[in-house]
Amino acid sequence: MALAAAAIAYGLTGWMPATAREVDDSYTVAQRFEQYRNQYSGISWPAVTLAEGQEILFDRRYKRLSDRSLGLDVFLPSQKRRLGTALVLLHGGAWRSGDKSHFYALASHLAGMGHAVVLPEYRLAPEARYPAGMADAADALRWVHDNAARFGIKPDRVAVGGASSGGQMAALLAYDASLRTDAAGRAAPVAALVDLDGVLDMTDPLALQFENAAGDKSPFAQWVGGSFESSPQTWIEASAGRHVSQTSPPTLILGSGIPRFTAGKVAVLAALQSHGTQAEAYDLANAPHDFWLFEPWLTPTARRIDRFLRAVMGFGQNGDRR
Repeated sequence: MALAAAAIAYGLTGWMPATAREVDDSYTVAQRFEQYRNQYSGISWPAVTLAEGQEILFDRRYKRLSDRSLGLDVFLPSQKRRLGTALVLLHGGAWRSGDKSHFYALASHLAGMGHAVVLPEYRLAPEARYPAGMADAADALRWVHDNAARFGIKPDRVAVGGASSGGQMAALLAYDASLRTDAAGRAAPVAALVDLDGVLDMTDPLALQFENAAGDKSPFAQWVGGSFESSPQTWIEASAGRHVSQTSPPTLILGSGIPRFTAGKVAVLAALQSHGTQAEAYDLANAPHDFWLFEPWLTPTARRIDRFLRAVMGFGQNGDRR
């Protein structure tokens, strides 16, 4: 655990001085690599190579809070590969840790394939409880829509996604339109959902077995303000699967094959199918939970996401709109 120091960023991005706040830095990519290196044969650090013309814009402010600002990173494809699509990705870390930088390798791969990728920071449990982080995610999504023309993004091609706890949040954002509806009643559209090993129903028996195991001290309980027994309605409200409807977007669920991390998947897929909504689910073989961080799983994950986004947004494999 560490305490973030107050800092002042440069005026070009419009940042304001930040106050000291508690930050949980227990979840890092290096820590996970050391944990997995003797457990998964062939695991390796990903290589990140930018294609010619590819751009990265760091820490663009998308939201001003009373005591600090929130930023996001934008990975842009080259002009010649640009598809007009965008994917807003929410990082994982058990609702209390993690960082947007954890997605840099995946974002670079996807940008090289023609997709703009947006990685927002958002408030975690040590700083603010649910629904603060969800409000931040919704504001990041609105920022993408508001700045779509600036980055060559088509408003009807903006998807959301996330990994682990970020996947749970992305699914909730995609399925519960009220979370992304502003004061004027305008809901920011979501063209597709990409869930990487994120729980889809926090009230599923398998989810409760693990996510409620420590009662009020469980990570999800700390995020929503109480255990399932003490706050059942909040757990229901924060369960993406409880909000599936005929307006839910096409969905891709990529999993490690560890059932607890996609609890609720079967019911969600059945509900989407009943509404005629395109949905795909795949499990990687012999993969760790956070497979998106390392090879040999990162590259096939990026390819699967690329194929899915192209398919649901009407593109052929060569990038032409059908």
